[in-house]
Amino acid sequence: MSRNIVLRRSPIHGNGVFAARDLPKGKRLIQYRGALRSHDEVDQCYGGDADSGHTFLFTLNEHYVIDGNVNGNVARWINYSCEPNCEAVLYESDDGDPAEDRVFIEAIRDIRAGEELTYDYGIVLEERHTPRMKKIWACRCGSDKCTGTMLKSKR
Repeated sequence: MSRNIVLRRSPIHGNGVFAARDLPKGKRLIQYRGALRSHDEVDQCYGGDADSGHTFLFTLNEHYVIDGNVNGNVARWINYSCEPNCEAVLYESDDGDPAEDRVFIEAIRDIRAGEELTYDYGIVLEERHTPRMKKIWACRCGSDKCTGTMLKSKR
């Protein structure tokens, strides 16, 4: 693990990743790692079930998903926030091979030592965003700008 970040219990949810030192805006913090799987493979393995509200799956591109459940790293423990201090940035392969694309978590503002790292997961579900689904995908970020859900509008 990078000397810039540390894993520990989070006041937001479960485990979280925290800045071990002051981090400047624009700093690349960690690559999101895990097994590279097809969308069909992920649907077969996890049933395409949006009812869990918990996932370590990161859509890489139209071909692949990064499955942080398998060979994942500490990046999978970065929590969601309605007012994030990081963002997930996709770097496409120079040779156009979608299996070589990568995702990195980068700071979008200066982050103080001890502050929890967060980003917006950008979750858009095909099914209707019922009160039940919003509860399953509840946000616990505690921000003044909290929407109460991690789900994004389909529009």
